Amino acid sequence: MTDSLKETVGRYGIWSSGLRDSGPSRSGELAEAAAELEELGYGALWLGGSSSARDAAPLIEASSRIVVGTSIQSIWEHEPAASAASFAALDSAHPGRFALGLGVSHARFAERYRRPYSALVSYLDALDEAGHPADRRLLAALGPKTIDLARDRAAGSVPYLVTADHTAMSRERLGEAPLLAPELKVVLESDPGRARAVARDYLAVYLTLPNYTGNFLRNGFTEDDLANGGSDRLIDAVYAWGDETRIRARIDEYLAAGADHVALHIVEGSLPGEESLPREAWSRLASLLT
Repeated sequence: MTDSLKETVGRYGIWSSGLRDSGPSRSGELAEAAAELEELGYGALWLGGSSSARDAAPLIEASSRIVVGTSIQSIWEHEPAASAASFAALDSAHPGRFALGLGVSHARFAERYRRPYSALVSYLDALDEAGHPADRRLLAALGPKTIDLARDRAAGSVPYLVTADHTAMSRERLGEAPLLAPELKVVLESDPGRARAVARDYLAVYLTLPNYTGNFLRNGFTEDDLANGGSDRLIDAVYAWGDETRIRARIDEYLAAGADHVALHIVEGSLPGEESLPREAWSRLASLLT
C-alpha cells in the first residue's frame, strides 16, 4: 500500500511544460533536471500541456522519491483503457511515484470536444472498469461540478490558472481530505512594469480560451479585466511576482486559502509550449521556500 498523494507530494512542486519528453536528444538534460529538482526539495513535478505516463517515466527513473504528475492528460487524446494500462505499468515499477492528472482541455485543441463534463464522467467510469485506482488520479477542476467530481471520484484537484479565492472555494467544496494542488505562475522580477509585461505576454493565449475566461467571470472578474492582456488586478491575482518577500507572501496566500501543495510555474518570457528548463530560477525559488 502506497502513501496517499497528499502525504507524498509535500508543500511545493514545480509545474513545467519544458519537462515533457521530446525525444532522445533531451533525455540527459531532463534526467539531470529531475534529479536536481528532487535535491532542491520539491515534492512533485507537474508536466504541463497534454502529457502522459510516457513523459513521466524518464523523470521518475532519474530520481528516487519525487512524484511526477500529468497536468494534464487530455481525455480526448488517450483512451481510458490505455491510460489505465500505462499507469499500472509505471506504478508497478515505481509504486506511488506517478499521479494521473486528467482534464477536458479546450475545444480549440480537441476535435472531439463535446459536452466536456459528461465526457469526463464517462472517462472516469471507463477507468474504474479498467481497474484504475481513484486515489491515484486528480482532476483539473475549475467549476463547481468538476470540483465535486474531484472530491467524489478522484484524489483531489490540480487546477490551473486560478486565484487564492478560487482555491478557498475549491477547499470548501472538496472538504479536508482530498488533495488541492493549484498551479501558481511566478515571475522573479521586482519591477512592476517589467513583471506585468512578462505576465501578460504569457497569459494572452489563455484569455482566448472560454474555460479560463468563464472561470474568471464566475469568480468576480469582469470583461474589462480580460481585455488587453489582462488588467493589473487580474495579473496580480494569478501571478506571484516581485522580490522574494512578496513572492513568498503570495505563495502563502494559496496555502492559507486551503491549498495542500502549490505547483510553482516559473514564467521568464517564453510563450506557452515554448518553455525551456529555468534551472537557475528553480534553485532561487527553492531558497525562499526553506
